[in-house]
This record gives sequence, structure tokens and C-alpha cells, in this order.
Amino acid sequence: MKTGLAVALAAGCLILGVAAGVAAKQRGEKAPGIEVMRGKTPKEAAQAALDEAQKLAGSGSWELLGVARVYYLSGDKARGQALIDQIVNGKPEASDWQRVGQIYAEAKENQRAEEAFQKVLAADPKGSDDTGRAEIGAWYITIGQRDKGEELFAQAFARNPDETWHYVRAAEAFLGVTPR
Repeated sequence: MKTGLAVALAAGCLILGVAAGVAAKQRGEKAPGIEVMRGKTPKEAAQAALDEAQKLAGSGSWELLGVARVYYLSGDKARGQALIDQIVNGKPEASDWQRVGQIYAEAKENQRAEEAFQKVLAADPKGSDDTGRAEIGAWYITIGQRDKGEELFAQAFARNPDETWHYVRAAEAFLGVTPR
């Protein structure tokens, strides 16, 4: 019961924040910049920055997932998950699922990452997103599933063999370098 109340409260706060951000944008108000963080403890400054980022994000899925990532990876998984759920319970695009998978991958939640990545692949059965396939392939290699990773790289290279970033992602994966 407490979890449901917390999720409902978080969703309510999220909606209020988005509404305030939209209203401010419509009035032509500028964001406060550094002043929102100046003189605060690191935790307070981070929260102020996240609040402002969320307001400015409006309904932008990539921006909201960026905010969700910071919450999720900094330990406030409930707030991060609430934002993730807001995106995936709407009309998520494959790129949204890609970002969700990356959040879970960074959190070392491999099962959840794989579920999100599989939705990316299912949304593109013809393999037209070779970059996505290369990135997911790299992730599979880093978690020790080299065969799956190499198969996705093979698909990416078959579509676009001259893509520099495919080779970079492969090297990162084989060397254990975290992709950026």
C-alpha cells in the first residue's frame, strides 16, 4: 500500500512539475541557470538541477529519460522508475526503449536491460537501425554473451560496413571500456 501511495504521489508531483514548466515556457520565462544551485549542498544543488531539468523537459521522452537516469543511478530508483514508466506507458519509440535499456545496463540490472533491448530489436525486425544493433551487441559482449553480441554486430556491419562507430563499439566491448 505504501509503495502505491509513493508512486501516486511521485506521479502527482511529476505532473505538477511538468505543468509548471509548460506554463513558464508559455509565459516566456527563462530558466534560472546556475542560481538554482549556487550556495547549496551538493545534494540540494543536484535536486534543484533535476527539478529544473524535469520542468524544462516537458514531455520530451529523451530528456525525461535523462532525468530518470540520474535519479535511478544515484539511488532514487523509485523516482527514476516513475519517469521511466511515464515514458514506456505512453507511446514509446524504439529509441526510448534503447535509453531505458542503457539505464538498466548501467545499473547492472541485466534482465531488465535485456527486456528493453529486445523491444528495440522487435521494433526493427528488418535491422534498419544498425547503430542500435551495434550498441546492443556491444552490451551483450560486455556481459559475457559474445555469440549474441557478435550476431548483432554482423547485422550492423552487413547494413553499414563503413560505419566507424560500429568498430569503436566493438573495440569498447572487447576491451571492457564503458561506451559513451
